[in-house]
Amino acid sequence: MTTTLQPSPSAPREGDIIFSRIPNLLYRKVAEATGSPTSHVGILFSDGQGGWMVAESKVPVARYSTLHNFLARSAGGWHVIRRLRTPLTPDQVKALRAAADARMGSLYHSGFDFAAKRTFCSKFVHEVFKAALGVEVGRVETFAQLLHKQPATALAFWKCWFFGNIPWQRTTVTPASQLVCDKLHTIWTSHPDDQHCPVREPVPLQS
Repeated sequence: MTTTLQPSPSAPREGDIIFSRIPNLLYRKVAEATGSPTSHVGILFSDGQGGWMVAESKVPVARYSTLHNFLARSAGGWHVIRRLRTPLTPDQVKALRAAADARMGSLYHSGFDFAAKRTFCSKFVHEVFKAALGVEVGRVETFAQLLHKQPATALAFWKCWFFGNIPWQRTTVTPASQLVCDKLHTIWTSHPDDQHCPVREPVPLQS
């Protein structure tokens, strides 16, 4: 099925980053621990048939999903699309696609360890952009740094998730840090009344 995005002042482009909100317990806890509405992220590419697909790391492996599938997994269809402030050239889009292709089939890391060989959604996006363009999207930080910013986070779930011992010095990168990354600007928000979403900025007309 070919799915088109809702109308917006700026049409999506290949290499745009799309955020969603997964409603299951683990990802609700991710959103809670990061103080953000988002818990999942991927990269938009053309499907070659006039529609869109999303390169993403999901359980159990990194893969391309249809946009329809990606949005269907988001609570209420919630999504935000963000873009690098500097427009991508065709060669840069090809480099992004090649970097994403190279990571297809990578196993998912449910412990969100940035240093591990396995991957997870925000690490996948971070690595693809860094490998292809030398751009770091999002902030790599320790669990201690992350949770220090959200002192009200209930830790019982995470203690259970990590078998009683939260790895405080483990580094990770979150969809939340990418949603507010200043290297990007927002071109589309499905729920503009959501006060936690980054404000959409005017997009210069392309000549």
